Amino acid sequence: MRLDSVQFDAAVRTHQDMVFSIAWHFLRDRHSAEDVAQEVFFELHRHLDAIESDAHMTNWLRRVASRRCIDRTRRLRLRPRVGLESASEPSVPAQPGDPFLRDHLQRLLDGLPARSRMAVILRFQEDMELTEVASAMGIPVGSVKSTLHRALRFLREKLERTANGVVR
Repeated sequence: MRLDSVQFDAAVRTHQDMVFSIAWHFLRDRHSAEDVAQEVFFELHRHLDAIESDAHMTNWLRRVASRRCIDRTRRLRLRPRVGLESASEPSVPAQPGDPFLRDHLQRLLDGLPARSRMAVILRFQEDMELTEVASAMGIPVGSVKSTLHRALRFLREKLERTANGVVR
């Protein structure tokens, strides 16, 4: 599937929200998410000849966005610098629902290892199927399942401790 500049522009417009969403939900920083999205589309431009179809482009973009996010956190060591329970409130406007629970879950999610956090974001925030998550992350479906299982168990245990008044 050879793209000319008009088709490339259309592809960017079509997929920019998806790529930015993955980056923003993982990095939780608008500037970093924009940088990652830009890197992803620069890489797409360099590899246009390798894209075989629209579906292939979507999977390719998800995979590259996921890898760039994880690479950025490793490179810049973007880990929470405060304890999970004392993390500051996010600067994102509140969404409907219980704000305490949502904010607490976000702090717990931010404390997960990069691979686990990406799997949770792709599966539940981006609403991707397990096979799509596996494809985007470049790992087997079984690894996605076990990664999600461990991440959800960690989140559940932390929430139970909080609910029981035991903060660790």
